[in-house]
Amino acid sequence: MNNSVRRTGRLLGAGLRALLVLTLVCGVLYPLAVTTVAQLAFPGRANGSEVRDGSGRGVGSSLVGQRYDLPAQDGEEAPGPDLRWFQPRPSNGLGTNSVNTRHSLLLSGATNRSGDDADLIRWVKEARAAVVRDNSTASYEVWPSDVPPDAVTSSGSGLDPHISPEYARLQVHRVAERNGLPVAAVAKLVADRTEGRALGFVGEPRVNVLALNVALRELVAKS
Repeated sequence: MNNSVRRTGRLLGAGLRALLVLTLVCGVLYPLAVTTVAQLAFPGRANGSEVRDGSGRGVGSSLVGQRYDLPAQDGEEAPGPDLRWFQPRPSNGLGTNSVNTRHSLLLSGATNRSGDDADLIRWVKEARAAVVRDNSTASYEVWPSDVPPDAVTSSGSGLDPHISPEYARLQVHRVAERNGLPVAAVAKLVADRTEGRALGFVGEPRVNVLALNVALRELVAKS
């Protein structure tokens, strides 16, 4: 009996020591080493690819799209876009939340609807009409044929931070008019922040909406 007790005690002691060692190595040392390497090698990515404005204030992540809407009115089903800013792609098919008030859409996901789905067709038509209406100005008329696909369809994730250069340029006249800026100055913002294909052939040219609006805010402040 005494031998069994001692054997059990030794096993429990060995198990406890193994637990402590594994906790220290896997729960403390390894995460600390990975975090240290990440912060030294690529701190921007390690910290969520945070975008900062001219004052150094964090305004979001370059990897996650965000909306630019007016404050919701009582009884309003969905807030309208704040047309002073460049607008991102639509985000249909995602869940909503009441915690993150900056990003009204938090859950990533696609619509999962076929090309002949009645709701999808209606969404696209309504989005195209809104793009034409919102971006036409006294001196610049937008036609339905001018509207690029990404202006009326959401991405696979629904959180795409980029829009096409065509969609960004389509919004230039409206943004310039709403902010009292020269069209040429706003067009230069788009041109300067248009990213080419990775390695010259991977992906499509794109414009990060958050980075573009940060630059727009700084331009408005200077004017």
